[in-house]
Amino acid sequence: MLPQSTSLHFRANLCVLQVQATVFRRHRSAKQRFHNAAVATPVVKPSLEVPSMARLPTKLLLRSLLLTSLMSSKLFLKPALAVLNVVTNSKSMIMNPDRNRILDKILRWTVYDHFCAGTNRAEVSKKVADIKKIGYQGVILGYSKEVVLDPNEKLARDESGSTTYSDKCYEMVEEWKNGNLDTLSMIGPGDYLAVKLTGAGPIAVDGMVKRGAISKVIVKAMDEICTAAQAQRSRLWLDAEQQVLQHGLDNWAIEIMRKHNRSETPLVYNTIQGYLKASKANLDRHITLAAQEGWSLGIKLVRGAYIEHETRSLIHDTKEETDQSYDLIADTMLCRRMPESAGSLKFPNAALFLATHNAASAAKAISTYQTRLLARKPTVMLEFGQLQGMADELGCELVHRYERAMKESAAADMSVPRVFKCMAWGSVTECMQYLHRRAIENKGAVERTQHMVTALRQELWRRIVG
Repeated sequence: MLPQSTSLHFRANLCVLQVQATVFRRHRSAKQRFHNAAVATPVVKPSLEVPSMARLPTKLLLRSLLLTSLMSSKLFLKPALAVLNVVTNSKSMIMNPDRNRILDKILRWTVYDHFCAGTNRAEVSKKVADIKKIGYQGVILGYSKEVVLDPNEKLARDESGSTTYSDKCYEMVEEWKNGNLDTLSMIGPGDYLAVKLTGAGPIAVDGMVKRGAISKVIVKAMDEICTAAQAQRSRLWLDAEQQVLQHGLDNWAIEIMRKHNRSETPLVYNTIQGYLKASKANLDRHITLAAQEGWSLGIKLVRGAYIEHETRSLIHDTKEETDQSYDLIADTMLCRRMPESAGSLKFPNAALFLATHNAASAAKAISTYQTRLLARKPTVMLEFGQLQGMADELGCELVHRYERAMKESAAADMSVPRVFKCMAWGSVTECMQYLHRRAIENKGAVERTQHMVTALRQELWRRIVG
């Protein structure tokens, strides 16, 4: 496809070439027609627009093609999930990558290096630099330690079973806080810190299950993290959890935003999962409280990540219903629609981050966003993100749009959403739960993954044929 900036002169010459090609079609070979047309109409051929995926390093392209092709195969995905599940949950020293060097090397070569940021500061810094070199405007970085609970499992509070938490529980909170501060120091202004509250251990997990007030030790830790993020002009979001925890987490997120989102642009974002039937009502609650109390609202919207661990009745029955839910929530934010129950309240200052691998949802959101800007109607700040190692065709296209708009207009920064890559860092063992969840998310998305494979193959073929 020719770029919009193609001159009228070139368009006219192109028409001449097309007419001449038609005249010669029945009498000349394709090669001879091209030669004769070029001689008959001397035109300086402009450089065609470089495909958006041309920005990917070849090594990354090949690895993406290999892994995405395997993930799109139902025959491969099932045994791969079984292996990851064994490695993730095994207590055996042999199955611990941090102790088994051979297993560590295998996992690094196959999945870890592709989807994760690194095991230390040097590796993470290089990965972040590589991503920004490709053209992404920023990164989302999280420490990979997390807890995934069986809804039927009784939670242990501490070693003795007492309601008074042991010193070890408080030490876990301190380690978690320091881990997040270390992670924050690896990113820069405008980037996001992904905070996983369950990583703080039993005090956080138990508090969310009981839907109680935030423990003072968690409040203190979050205050330090938020203050540090604001000081370096970064932002943070609170990752979603399973429904056994999410209701309590939403209450905590509102408390944290109420305290720290006092500027026009939110510092803290909460995550809403579009695959939940109650997701729109949850958004309406956030909007109403922010409008009533005068704080800015940050929303990260995902489709959902815990489908294998959730009560099925809480989730939309079909993928189509999930897509509709996701798009409705995005549209509500972009159009700044207040809930009917909110009365005369005005929509609060807000920002929306769409974490999506779905090109259709991305296109709808961009269309709504830019239509409102052109009509001089109010909207919210919009940004996009995809997981590291996935949806490169969508990410590269969004980056391409951003760069092209910035070249055409110095004022385009507000009209074209910025694009980010999301990844976790930590040891191979610590990242296994994260990688296992990523694989599960692809289990029901073979068709979408096949689309990625096609795009990657086309780009590889383009490079082969020059």
